[in-house]
Amino acid sequence: MPNPDRVHVLFLCLGNACRSPIAESIARRDAADVLDPSSAGLTSLGYIPPATFQALQSNGYSSESLSSKPITREAWDAADLIINLSGTRTDPLFHHSDKVEDWNVADPYGGSPEVYQQTLEDIAARVHALADRLRRQRPTPQAPKG
Repeated sequence: MPNPDRVHVLFLCLGNACRSPIAESIARRDAADVLDPSSAGLTSLGYIPPATFQALQSNGYSSESLSSKPITREAWDAADLIINLSGTRTDPLFHHSDKVEDWNVADPYGGSPEVYQQTLEDIAARVHALADRLRRQRPTPQAPKG
């Protein structure tokens, strides 16, 4: 059940195998108070490479329940915010949408463990900045009158 105090964010990349699952895992652990994360791919690879799992696990992030899946209209419509990790809007799905934020994150697919680590650190910094921004935008609770 959606939590109205959290922003449903859909992390989107090409294959939903590296960048978007990494972002989803980081958001689950480090920003669960403000983000309700999910991820998908424009053309889902269908599996997550071992290097993605290794990068997450070596940094203390869970890979539990991560899977490579395609974007659906339902997932798009349900998202409050869509983070396009490829940084380019080549797919017609992106046209005329004001809920897309572009992050130009290098695709580590097929790269060395160091490349995956750099990508994870880049995404973590961006997720943390997004969470901080959303925390600042939250309304301040009013003190009871009395």
